[in-house]
Amino acid sequence: MSRPLPDVPDVLALGLPRLTAGFDTALRLDRRAHLAVHGSAPRLTEAQATDLAEAVALRGRGGAGFPFARKLRAVGRAARRRGLRPAVVVNGCEGEPACRKDAVLLARAPHLVLDGALLAAEALGAGTLVVGVTRAATEDSVREALAERGLADRRGRAVRARVVRLPERLVSGESSALLRAADGGLPLPPGRHARASEEGLGGAPTLLSNTETYAQLAVAARLGADRYTSTGTADAPGTLLLTVSGAVPEPRVVEVPSGVPLAYALRACGADPALQGVLTGGYHGAWLDATTAYGATVSHASLAACGGALGAGAVVPLPVDTCPLGETLRVAHWLAAESAGQCGPCRLGLPSVAGALADVLAGGGRGALEA
Repeated sequence: MSRPLPDVPDVLALGLPRLTAGFDTALRLDRRAHLAVHGSAPRLTEAQATDLAEAVALRGRGGAGFPFARKLRAVGRAARRRGLRPAVVVNGCEGEPACRKDAVLLARAPHLVLDGALLAAEALGAGTLVVGVTRAATEDSVREALAERGLADRRGRAVRARVVRLPERLVSGESSALLRAADGGLPLPPGRHARASEEGLGGAPTLLSNTETYAQLAVAARLGADRYTSTGTADAPGTLLLTVSGAVPEPRVVEVPSGVPLAYALRACGADPALQGVLTGGYHGAWLDATTAYGATVSHASLAACGGALGAGAVVPLPVDTCPLGETLRVAHWLAAESAGQCGPCRLGLPSVAGALADVLAGGGRGALEA
């Protein structure tokens, strides 16, 4: 688990690719290649976009899984009530070491992400589009894609578009930290809670979601609800992206239909069947023992039912010769170092948790276990 992932890992599609279509022929789909693979994006009204998101049960792919249709409605209502043009923000700031799916999309299929974001922007009448990133490869790719479309942050444009580069830290992916940085402030949470749909970028109602979510919207708009839902499960149709690392020959981003056995995805990535366990959902997810993991399917509902989590799609198999508590301690130390230092439970609690786990590893006995 401690081995660093490449910025843009190799990609594998299990089944017919949607998000990763064209990756077998091009390292990066420029505007011309993107149109050859996907065709032109349709134009949708706010009602049509909302109905589509609802029909395909589109949820945020950044970890929380919030229904996208509800976000669209909330932003539209707030914009009309306040008489302001809304904004659209793409959160491509994957701050967790075990996640790379959004980086792959932005580096290799940036126009698919922009299609979804611009579709939403046009439907809502948004005047600003911001893409937040943390890595050089994704920043360069998105800037090039915006230039290929003739989009820029200049007055007189129907949509002013720009890229914002944030530090490569966990907190950079927190929505309010991203919005604050996009407004020229520090890439840290502002210390007060405000819903982006009410008061986001520049104080305007803002549609903020992660990279894969917008790419999924673009795919759904082209396919239509019936074709989109022809694969996957009834409650979570379509495909999804996993980042598989850990006890595999090399880390990969894998596109799979929702509902496929987790064992199938792990075997396809070369994972040893004799695993000790699997971390599902990444650093904010949960461990599954090998038997449970190999009996689970890839969906929010299935993984939650057996004590795991889909989260942002990070899957980390653990070999039999590695201590899971030791790996958990690595995560705890990393999280403690990533704290924004703004509240006691995070600033003081995370180092305390890491210290307690270290005491257990050092043989602290029952007292350490209880602590």
